[in-house]
Amino acid sequence: MLTWHKEITIPAPIETIWNLFDLNHIQRIMPNIMEHKPVEIKEGVVGSTYQQTYKEGNRTETYIVTDLEYENTPNKKHNKIEFTLAKLFNIQAAFTLIKIDDQTTQFIYTGQNAGVNFLGRTLSKLGSKKQNEKIVNDFVELVRTESLKDMQKVR
Repeated sequence: MLTWHKEITIPAPIETIWNLFDLNHIQRIMPNIMEHKPVEIKEGVVGSTYQQTYKEGNRTETYIVTDLEYENTPNKKHNKIEFTLAKLFNIQAAFTLIKIDDQTTQFIYTGQNAGVNFLGRTLSKLGSKKQNEKIVNDFVELVRTESLKDMQKVR
């Protein structure tokens, strides 16, 4: 099983960053997502499901994403999701924003990727830890970059 935990401080308000995780803007920080549409929205968000289509190279995968945890307060925003990719990998990812002050936010990205069957577990073991770190770092950097772009628009 692969796990990750990455934290950075972003010089942007918490709401500016949280807005990037909205369904209408998710492709800005997850450009490989071709489609993200609600299947069932639950009161309080937890248990809500979405159909997501992801494209990498010539391969396209469609799967169901479920919200496992959700918090949306002025000082903390948090969403933990889960999905099974290609019937091989169970992926959980959590996005947490903590307000440091009006113009500074701590972004914490954590998760795990576990094989769900023999082939998935084998492929997980063959996967490069370095490649996983690059994917995590690239995602966190994209969230930072897009947040700063929005800050430039405000000024």
